Amino acid sequence: MKALRHAQAAYYSSLIEENKGNPRYLFSTVARLTESHGSIEPCIPLALSSNDFLSFFNNKVLDIRDKIGNFLPLPGADTSDMAETVPGPDISLDCFSPINLSELYPIFSASKPSTCILDPIPTKLFKEVFPLVSNSILDMINSSLLAGYVPQAFKVAVIKPLLKKPTLDSGTLANYRPISNLPFFSKILEKVVAKQLCDFLHDNSLFEEFQSGFRVHHSTETALVRVTNDLLLASDRGLLSVLVLLDLSAAFDTIDHRILLYRLEHLLGITGTALSWFESYLSDRSQFVHVNNESSMHTKVCHGVPQGSVLGPILFTLYMLPLGNIMRKHSIQFHCYADDTQLYVSMKPDGTSQLCQLETCLKDVRTWMTRNVLLLNSDKTEVIVLGPKNLRETFSSDLTVLNDISLASSTTVRNLGVLFDQDMSFSSHISQVSRTAYFHLRNISKIRNILSQNDAEKLVHAFVTSRLDYCNSLLSGCSGKSLKTLQLVQNAAAHVLTRTRKWDHITPVLASLHWLPIQSRIEFKILFLTYKALNGQAPSYLKELLVPYCPSRALRSRSAGLLVVPTVSKCTMGGKAFSYRAPLLWNRLPAGVREADTVCIFKNRLKTFLFDKSYS
Repeated sequence: MKALRHAQAAYYSSLIEENKGNPRYLFSTVARLTESHGSIEPCIPLALSSNDFLSFFNNKVLDIRDKIGNFLPLPGADTSDMAETVPGPDISLDCFSPINLSELYPIFSASKPSTCILDPIPTKLFKEVFPLVSNSILDMINSSLLAGYVPQAFKVAVIKPLLKKPTLDSGTLANYRPISNLPFFSKILEKVVAKQLCDFLHDNSLFEEFQSGFRVHHSTETALVRVTNDLLLASDRGLLSVLVLLDLSAAFDTIDHRILLYRLEHLLGITGTALSWFESYLSDRSQFVHVNNESSMHTKVCHGVPQGSVLGPILFTLYMLPLGNIMRKHSIQFHCYADDTQLYVSMKPDGTSQLCQLETCLKDVRTWMTRNVLLLNSDKTEVIVLGPKNLRETFSSDLTVLNDISLASSTTVRNLGVLFDQDMSFSSHISQVSRTAYFHLRNISKIRNILSQNDAEKLVHAFVTSRLDYCNSLLSGCSGKSLKTLQLVQNAAAHVLTRTRKWDHITPVLASLHWLPIQSRIEFKILFLTYKALNGQAPSYLKELLVPYCPSRALRSRSAGLLVVPTVSKCTMGGKAFSYRAPLLWNRLPAGVREADTVCIFKNRLKTFLFDKSYS
C-alpha cells in the first residue's frame, strides 16, 4: 500500500512538473483526482463530428461577412483614414535579413515542446536532435526569408475546438472557438519573421501607442493601469466618465487579406520580398478540424489570420491601426488590447457636447469596421457610467442608449478580466477572486496528502497566487476591509500548503514561505512597474505619468532619483491613481533600491525591503 501511494505521488508529481505552465491541464488533473465531476472540463460529445465543427466555423465567418454587406474595399479604396500616418520615403522594410545559428538557437530553445498531428515527429524528440540538423533548418528558414515564400506545408492548420468557458454546454457548437494548431517548424519561421517585423515597427514608432496586445513590455495590466488612472483622476476632479467596451464578432477570422496587404505596404512601408513573404503567408491556406480522433475534410481559408499562430495577433493589431486616428479626431480617449477596444470620455453632468462627440465617434467606428469587414456586436458591447454617486444617478437616468448600444443593466462590467464597478472600488472583483481561489483551495486540500510540498506549492501558485496577483496594482488604495478579504485567502493557502492548524498564528508561516502579504504584493507590483517605466521597459503611456523631481536649487535631492507627487483632491479617488501612488511609494524607497542597475537586482532588493518591513 505504501509503495502504491509513493508510485501515485510520483506519477502526479511528474504531471504537475511537466504542465506547471498549463493551468487548464492542471485544473483537469486536480478535478479528476478530487472526483469533482462538476469542475472537470467536459469532453466534446461524440455526436459532434469534425465536419460539423468545420461547417459551423466556416459558415459563421460567411454569415458575418453577409451581415456586413457585399461591399469589400478594393486595395486602393481605403486610404482616407491612413493619409496622415503614411511613412516617409526612407522608412521601408523591403526584405528580411537571413539569420545565423546564434539567433536561431534562443528562438528554438525558448519554444514550447507542444506537438500537433501535423508534426512528423514529436517536438520533444525534434528538440533533442536539433543540434544534428540545425544547419539544414537554418538553410530552410533563410531560403524562405530571401525568396519571400512560405512552404505550402506550413500553411495547413488543424483546428482544435476550445470551449469558451468550462461551464458552457459542450453540446452546442456556438460555445466553441477555433484554435489553430500549426506545425512546430512553421511557428519557428513565424517567430523569426515576427522578431524582424516588430523591431522595424518599434524602431520607426509605427505601433499604435495605446495598443497593448502582443507587444513586449505591454500587458493587460499596463493597459488597465492607464485606463484606471485616467478614470480615477477624472472622478477626483468631480467629473463623470462614460466607459464603452466594444465587442467584435469573430474579429480574427473575418480580416480581409487584400486590405491587410494594402495596409502593410502603404501604411507601414513593407515592400519587396518582405511583402511577398506576407502575400505567400496569407495565400493558399487551408485548415481541417480534428476532434475525438477524427479529422474533417480540408477547406480553403480565404479570410482572417490564424488564431494560435505567432504572426496572427500581430497582423491583427496592424490591421486595426487606423482605428486610433478616428478616436483621436473626436478627442475620445481609448485603449486597445488586440480586439478588445475601450473608449472613455469624462465630463460634467451636463456635458452634452462630449456625449455627442462620443456618439459621433461610435458611429464613425462602426462605419470604419463595416468598410474593413469587421462586425461590431452591439448586444455584447457594454457601457457603464463611473464617477461620484450623486452625479452619476442623475446622469444615468437620462442616458439609456448610446448609438444603439444599451447602457449596462448591471453596475459592473468585465474589462480584460477585471470587474469594474461604478465606484471604482473593485469590491466585486475582489469578491470574485476570493470565491474562485477558495474553490481551488478546497480541491487542493482534498489531495494534499498525496502531494509533496513542492508540488502543492506549484498548484497553489497556479490557481491561487496567480489570481491574487493578476492586475493587483489596481487595488492600491482600496479599503482595508477589501484587502483583508484577499489576505484571508492567502492565509488559507498557507495553511493548506504547510498543513498547519487553523488556529496557529499565520504570520510566521507566511514568513517561512517567503510570501509577501497582500498589501506588500500590491506595493511590489506598483514599484516594479515604476522601475520598468523609468528604465524604458514599460509602455510610454505609463512613463508619461511619472515626473522626475527637479528642485529649483542645487539640492542633494536633485540626484536622488525622486518623483513628483501630484496633488489630488480626494484620497478615495485620486489617491488610488497610479500617477499618485507610484511616486508616493517610490520616494519612500531607500536609495539603494531605487538605484539598482538591473530589473533582477531591483526585484531582489525590493522584495527584501518589503519583506523586512512586513515581518520585522
